[in-house]
Amino acid sequence: MALRQGPAPEHNDAGLQPERTSLAWGRTTMAMVVAAAIFLRWMPHHGWFAGILVAVTLMTALAINLTQKIRYHRAVRGIASETVHADVVGVLFTSASVFVLGALGIYTVLFLPVGG
Repeated sequence: MALRQGPAPEHNDAGLQPERTSLAWGRTTMAMVVAAAIFLRWMPHHGWFAGILVAVTLMTALAINLTQKIRYHRAVRGIASETVHADVVGVLFTSASVFVLGALGIYTVLFLPVGG
């Protein structure tokens, strides 16, 4: 089933806030993919545990990417109705993911034996 691609919804924001926010989430997704690539380089040294880091990072990037259209349309509707709300759940999910991945990365470097 193909998603219906129509024109982007209209809004009257001269600063193009929904577009800037969408680009920022895109950069966050790209940063997560780069982090996954770095974790991928750890696989020969730290084995399967680095593979878990790669998988979690890519799943987070995919979740951000899949929900991006919803966030964009919500922002446009919010501007049109003058009731824009912050995406608290998305920000908390991303923050928690980055925290967990950072903690696991530190654990990997400090406590896992090289070649394990």
